[in-house]
Amino acid sequence: PQPRSRNRSVPFPSSNFLPNAPPHLFSPSPPAGDRRDQTAAANCPSFLNLFSSPFQLLCTPWKRGFKGFWYILPTLTQLPPPTPPNPFQYSISHQPLNPRDPTFLQKKKQSSKLYETQRLSLTMAASLQAGSTHGIVRNQPFPPLRSASPCYGNSVSFPSQLPSLNLKSTETSMSVRFSTIRAMAKSDNAAEAVELDISLSPRVNSVKPSKTVAITDQATALAEAGVPVIRLAAGEPDFDTPAVIAEAGINAIREGYTRYSPNAGTQELRAAICKKLKEENGLSYSPDQVVVSNGAKQCIIQAVLAVCSPGDEVVIPAPFWVSYPEMARLADAEPVIVPTSISENFLMDPKVLESKLTEKSRLLILCSPSNPTGSVYPRELLEEIAKIVAKHPRLLVLSDEIYEHIIYEPSKHTSFASLPGMWERTLTVNGFSKAFAMTGWRLGYIAGPKHFVSACNKIQSQSTSGASSISQKAAVAALGLGYAGGEAVAAMVKAFRERRDFLVKSFGEIEGVKISEPQGAFYLFIDFSTYYGSVVEGFGEIADSESLCRYLLDKAQVALVPGVAFGDDTCIRISYAASLPTLQAAVERIKKAIVSLRPAVPV
Repeated sequence: PQPRSRNRSVPFPSSNFLPNAPPHLFSPSPPAGDRRDQTAAANCPSFLNLFSSPFQLLCTPWKRGFKGFWYILPTLTQLPPPTPPNPFQYSISHQPLNPRDPTFLQKKKQSSKLYETQRLSLTMAASLQAGSTHGIVRNQPFPPLRSASPCYGNSVSFPSQLPSLNLKSTETSMSVRFSTIRAMAKSDNAAEAVELDISLSPRVNSVKPSKTVAITDQATALAEAGVPVIRLAAGEPDFDTPAVIAEAGINAIREGYTRYSPNAGTQELRAAICKKLKEENGLSYSPDQVVVSNGAKQCIIQAVLAVCSPGDEVVIPAPFWVSYPEMARLADAEPVIVPTSISENFLMDPKVLESKLTEKSRLLILCSPSNPTGSVYPRELLEEIAKIVAKHPRLLVLSDEIYEHIIYEPSKHTSFASLPGMWERTLTVNGFSKAFAMTGWRLGYIAGPKHFVSACNKIQSQSTSGASSISQKAAVAALGLGYAGGEAVAAMVKAFRERRDFLVKSFGEIEGVKISEPQGAFYLFIDFSTYYGSVVEGFGEIADSESLCRYLLDKAQVALVPGVAFGDDTCIRISYAASLPTLQAAVERIKKAIVSLRPAVPV
């Protein structure tokens, strides 16, 4: 007989139905004098014992050359399903395995396959006990598994084409096709359907979404809907990338520089970065101590992941860039916030810093010029901080210098790694987005001791790999513009300073507002806390920086970022990376909205 097609009923085989079948197919006793069948029968009882569950699965060829196998489901037993044998302890004959046996690994593999076979049969039996008859027995359901009642099913159906599993012993070979048992045991009851697990990693759940990105997206959606929103939330220069840089990128495409770049960055760009750091920052690095990434943001997260272990502390002065604490959490480290005050221009007090340091302190993050305050750390203050850092052998410093060229005289930029004894423990991060108006080119770099930078390079090799080859060609042109970016950058800095002066003067005229004049970057961090507690008809209470920003977006249609996102709820951040006419219109709208508020706290 040939194997039946899928889902067709097959009568129960018997000795009458299969006259040519060997006797041991239906009887555990081998026929006398039949050595071949004795050998096969000797293996059958052990195989049957593995399937002494409510359903017994028997399979064996009975004629040389026969390519099909009969799947027989003869009876239900009254015994509960046995515990599957441990495949690492017993062989097919249920004898303990001897690790010193030369065939130990082969027998262990055979036993593992049989263990899986029985597990699938037990899965089918358990499903049937739950009330499923899907694709197994037709016309009549099976009684409960522990019942002594006979089986009333009168036909059995199995798919005819199944993947095979070879079970080899020293003298016999059998092929058991069982992989669809799991599918056949599927329940028809919808209530028993497996529910998808949509849980997220605890590490991800600990991270807060970026409020700057959220507010920027909200403002963009309003603008696209036709609402005349003035967007002053994003930290992105409104200038176009200088023409020389753009042309270098275009030429890179035309000349075929469109393939993968080396993971750490091209040799040409890394050499140019080393030259820049030496001439402008007084820092000596070799190209193998520099890694180029897809933006300074990637450099920072890779550095945090590279040096921080679970339980370490990352020390961050507040106000801070919104991503610093979340990056620490992604590394299973604990952010430790060092508060500053507007009266001190948001500069960290070395004594307060020292009080926050412990044996767990691993990384201090400094950003000068600062986002969101625009504060610039003078060299004298940095030297005091360096003396404190030197007392802690585990403490490293990440110096975020992305705004170094956007600085207003008489302030001067100082690289922390240039201070005595700080080169060995400082990771310097910089990039091209801010000073060169290359935000969309996505290019930054990190420089430091090779031991730490190589770790960052390793992380990058398993995440994004090398940065854009086109952007790197453009970056080489940017570094070739001259000291501190040459005239192109100087023109942008001049415009930023004019905008800063206008905003400081304009907001200084509003009652109750406190301002720290920024010395760099393009942000104004203004204290509006005197207006907290005000109640606006049709809006509600202005309780904090977030509700104030929502009020200004609703009333004045100006998008700003609440200070709570930066660790200081008394302030809001205004980005003046916008044209002067745009800023003038924004100030007029904000003033009109603030007029309806009366300071809740006496000035």
